[in-house]
Order: sequence, then structure tokens, then C-alpha cells
Amino acid sequence: MSTLPLIAHRRPDDVIAWRGSVPVSVRQFLGEVGHVVGRLPPGRHVLNLCGDRYRFTVALAACIVSGRVSLLPSTHTPEMVRQMRHIAADVFCIVDQDENSVELPTFRYPESLPPTVGSPPIPDVDCEQLIAQVFTSGSTGVPVPHGKRWGSLVRNARAEAERLGIGADFAILGTVPPQHMYGLESTVLLPLQSGSALHAGRPFYPADICAALANLPRPRVLVTTPYHLRAVLTDQATLPAVDLLLSATAPLSQDLANEGESRFGAPLYEIYGCTETGQLATRRTTAGAEWQTLPAVHLRREGQTIVAEGGHIDSPTCLADVIELAGDGPVSTTFLLHGRHADLVNIAGKRTSLAYLNHQLNAIPGVEDGVFLLPGEDRPDGIGRLAALVVAPGLTPAALTQALRERIDPVFLPRPLLFVDTLPRNATGKLPSQITRDLLASLQAQPAAGMTA
Repeated sequence: MSTLPLIAHRRPDDVIAWRGSVPVSVRQFLGEVGHVVGRLPPGRHVLNLCGDRYRFTVALAACIVSGRVSLLPSTHTPEMVRQMRHIAADVFCIVDQDENSVELPTFRYPESLPPTVGSPPIPDVDCEQLIAQVFTSGSTGVPVPHGKRWGSLVRNARAEAERLGIGADFAILGTVPPQHMYGLESTVLLPLQSGSALHAGRPFYPADICAALANLPRPRVLVTTPYHLRAVLTDQATLPAVDLLLSATAPLSQDLANEGESRFGAPLYEIYGCTETGQLATRRTTAGAEWQTLPAVHLRREGQTIVAEGGHIDSPTCLADVIELAGDGPVSTTFLLHGRHADLVNIAGKRTSLAYLNHQLNAIPGVEDGVFLLPGEDRPDGIGRLAALVVAPGLTPAALTQALRERIDPVFLPRPLLFVDTLPRNATGKLPSQITRDLLASLQAQPAAGMTA
């Protein structure tokens, strides 16, 4: 097919979004898209910073139908914005709040738009049209862009909907920002291409997440992260029922998955993917460790490298993770994921991964959050020491160290082990590497209170 529709909804009165408990129709959505298209300033490249997920989606759709490209960097720091301007000199910013410190030409999303007259047609979009640029970190510090074309994005979203059984009657709430690849795929493109409805908000605090869910009709989906899921389960005694839980951005433990399914009364699935390929596979965590690729996608062993291809993937792509294919052949649709090559740890001839160490640390009763860090530089004897930051207000360093000794090999015990009030997680629950290392360095420069060395 040379074109695919902007949305899968077919009737003007279908619900495409929820603003709180107020439905938004397809008619209203398409009318707002048309109005925004008519007001956008010149410039082909756009940094969409709308915090309201519905407004983000309208702005994204307006950019798509007017042939613009959305830039989706991992952060919006001043340095990253400067990098975006270097990549695309004509870039401008779309915001829906008056408080804006981004040093770019800015378009303010209209506070009010005229009512839609009639039933605007659903636009068709060229499958080869470049819709977005997403970025990975380059070895020189310059972000490396990866183009996302409409056909690939639609096939990916439809494959996700097919795998998860999400259809036109679902409502989807996300705790992750739409600017993040996972948020874009599962809270924007998934509802647009399955005929379901997205929720405009991005609740962060556990009580707000539960209140927003309770306002949505069923069947309803919570798209979240292990960090947000753990916070909700810890903070809230009573949870609203949901029909599906979806998690990504970090490994999910069996214990957390079991508790999530039990208390929400719904199956929980994890999504695996990467910036280069988008979503690749799912698993129901409580059913086992094995992943299943999305329809038409498969993995192929090529020497020591695993290549993803088929389905929505435009060209064969090498993966940066340590993956064990199921079966004896070089091609498989099922696999085990052992972590990233960059996360492998080798100390005194013994090997493990940061993912495994983090899992063991966070599984200790009393640990609210924690992370292992690789040594910043090699020692003269070639033996590096891991560090760890942990939020565990009810534990002493000695008690935590003893608990770790029961779970991991002594060579991987962190030196230092530092207690903190909170970890600097971003909106997707991830820990930005440089910010975390800066925190570690500042703590190591202080008197050694609450730490083991």
C-alpha cells in the first residue's frame, strides 16, 4: 500500500480521546488538526513539547498532514536543544504552556479552537513519508538521528494492537511522556491505529494515576514503567480494576509482575524494543522469561550478532543486547534477553550484568529504589569496583550489605554503597547516566555518612 490513513477510526462520532471523563470525537480531533495546520509557522522540523497528550497528538497529526518532521530527542536540556538546532536549522517548538525556557522560535498551541463544521475527511499519508527523527547517543556526544516513516510506524502499532488484543472499545492511559519512543508508540500511535481512545493526561503520582484510571470506561489499559508501577502498588491500598497492564523502559521482576497482576486484576505484558527498530517483542512476565517477537518479525544470528528483520522493520538491524535465540537454528521468533552488551560486568574472571544486580538489589525487603554503577575508570590492577546508590530509609548499610551477600557473589558487592533520599529518575523512570554519575561524584566528595566503602 502506498498510503495508510492517519487514524483507524471510521465514524465521525467515534471517541478518539478522553480529557478527564469528557470524550473527544473523531470529528473534533480532525477539525482541530486542520485548524492547527493553518496556524503553524514556516519550518519543516518541529520540537513538540506539549505536555497534554491530546494536544501533543493533534500537533503531531498536524505536522504529519503538512509534511513536517517531529524531532524526538531523549531530553530537552539546553545542550540537547542546541544539538537539535544544529541538526535542523529551521526547527521550531510547539508548546501548550506559557512557561517555556527553550531557546527556539515557539508556536503556542491555541487555548481555544473554533467548533468543527461538518465531518472532515480522514487524511491518507504516504507510507514513505518521514514522520519523525528519534535519536541515540553518538560516541562523540552528538545525537545520531534515526528516521521513522509512516508505513513502518503504522505497521508497528497495528502489530502491537494485534498481539495485545486492543480494539476500538479500549481506553489507554499512559504515565510516560508521548515524546519518548515507548510513549509515542503505545499511548499515541497504538490508539490512533487500533481505533481506541487515548487519555489526554500524564498522571505521575500514584493517587492521580488511580483517579484517572477510575474515570475511564472499561476496557482500559495502563501503559507504565516498573518505576511507576512499584510506586502505585506501594502507595495505594485500593486499586481500580484495569483490563491490561503494559510495561517497558526497564526490566520487570517476577515479584513485581505477580503483585501487579494480582492487585489490578489484569494480565501484565512487557514490551521489548530499541530506538533503531521500535517495538520488537512482548512477553507476559508471570508466564516465563521467554520473549515472542511481534507478528512477521524474527531475529537472526549472524556470527556473534543478533539481527532483527521482517514486519515493520525497514532494513535488517543489529541489536546491542545479549540475546539467546530459542532452538538450534540461526533464526527464531522466541528468545531470552540477558541485557545490553554495555551492561556486562567482568570482575576477577566472574561475569554478571547490571540488570541482574539491580534486580537483586531492588528485591531486598526495605529497598525502595536502587541502582548499581560501573566503575568510572579502570584500576591499575585491572580490578574495578562497582558502586551502588540506594533508597532504603529503614535499613542500615551493614544490614543491606549482608542481604546483598546472600544474593550476589562477593566480588560484585558495591564499594561504595551510598544511601540517598531519592534517585534522579526522569519521566520514563530511567536514570540519565551523566546525572547519576554526577550524583555519585558529589556524594563521594562528602563525609562518608550512610555509606560503606
